[in-house]
Amino acid sequence: MNNWIKDSIFYHIYPLGLCGAEHNNNYNSKVIFNLNKLYEWISYLKDFGINVLYLGPLFESTSHGYDTIDYFKVDIRLGTNETLKNLINEFHKNEIKVILDGVFHHIGRDFFAFIDLKQNTINSMYKDWFVNVNFNKKSQYNDPFSYEGWNGHYSLVKLNLNNPDVKKYIFTAVKFWIEEFQIDGLRLDAADYININFLYELSNFCKKNNHDFILIGEVIHGDYRTWVNDKTLDSVTNYECYKGLWSSHNDNNYYEIAYSLNRQFGDTGMYKNLFLYNFADNHDVDRVITSLKNPAHAFTLYLILFTMPGIPSIYYGSEWGLKGKKGKNNDYDLRPEINITQLTSASNNQDLYNSIKKFIYIKKKFSSLKYGSYKQIFLNHNQFIFLREYNNEKILIAVNSENKKISVEFSLPFNYSNLFDILNNEEIIITPNKQKLDLYPNWGRIIIIT
Repeated sequence: MNNWIKDSIFYHIYPLGLCGAEHNNNYNSKVIFNLNKLYEWISYLKDFGINVLYLGPLFESTSHGYDTIDYFKVDIRLGTNETLKNLINEFHKNEIKVILDGVFHHIGRDFFAFIDLKQNTINSMYKDWFVNVNFNKKSQYNDPFSYEGWNGHYSLVKLNLNNPDVKKYIFTAVKFWIEEFQIDGLRLDAADYININFLYELSNFCKKNNHDFILIGEVIHGDYRTWVNDKTLDSVTNYECYKGLWSSHNDNNYYEIAYSLNRQFGDTGMYKNLFLYNFADNHDVDRVITSLKNPAHAFTLYLILFTMPGIPSIYYGSEWGLKGKKGKNNDYDLRPEINITQLTSASNNQDLYNSIKKFIYIKKKFSSLKYGSYKQIFLNHNQFIFLREYNNEKILIAVNSENKKISVEFSLPFNYSNLFDILNNEEIIITPNKQKLDLYPNWGRIIIIT
């Protein structure tokens, strides 16, 4: 695994949404340089403590970006290739790496090879580029053939990633992105649906072109070790803990997230040597502030997110408590246009922003929070204490999701002389025979132990 990913604080932007692009592409329209709106985010992200930007789909597509029609051209609703090249260069100047969405599992129906298939049917030279093309049936779009779509969505045509010509096409596109845009990595859409051999080959290809290149897979279910290893991907999305973070708060049940963290990262944890991509929300799920029954729980949720093992990520606007609920037929509410100046001046959630900024600072400063082991120390329905340790550095994290001050008794498995709460800038006084810790309402402590 590349070492820089272990030190990463990700920020996830869905550019078609944030930049206010039209929902559907008019291929004959003039180029609209919406990507230039991201320049005003650079100083904001740098000041916030972000060092990696994950940009959602950018290349020419029919509508939402995941229905790609040209892997070699930036979507005209966002700008040109030169627009993206200059933007990434500016992020790099500000010490922010950039990874893009690699949407290789499927393409849109306006993709050149699929257009050829529609025109030439059985005589198309591209008929083997797609999965289960059957000329004895008609598609839902009344094509004179049927085919597989992603998850039953026939606007998203599955690519045959076993086809050497398809692989050559995709690898050529990736090499173009690396050389032209100088990207630092890819987030692979629908990685859990992609043939593992393709991922092996893609990883080998990318590392040969740039040994520091990272690959993060979107994985919803399954054993993460299938994808994260020396031959395949550097990380995958930790959907197990995503769910546990908000539902353990809603159900007054820290046992849920504690079970997942111990199963993943404890002494016998399945993933104790993996660095998973942790998040509270993203472009496909309800905003976390909408998911939470008690908005005050956002503070303890993000505190856990930034102190648990793995790589933390923020979805644009959620650091300000932005709301959004997944619609029945679209995700527009999850992917809104945002003006950064208006957001930061009009938000009522300055405290949440300031708290997350402090969590980021602490995460980046202490090695145990980035690379350390995980051990559960205390657990109750609404209180949770765990220990991170790396070399001689020990940090204790304690959270309280109740609306009142709580005292908890616990024991540490080692001797110590001093406890200092770096989150609240307080020295903790605990007698050796009675380790009792006061916890503030809907808040926590991050205690360095010496």
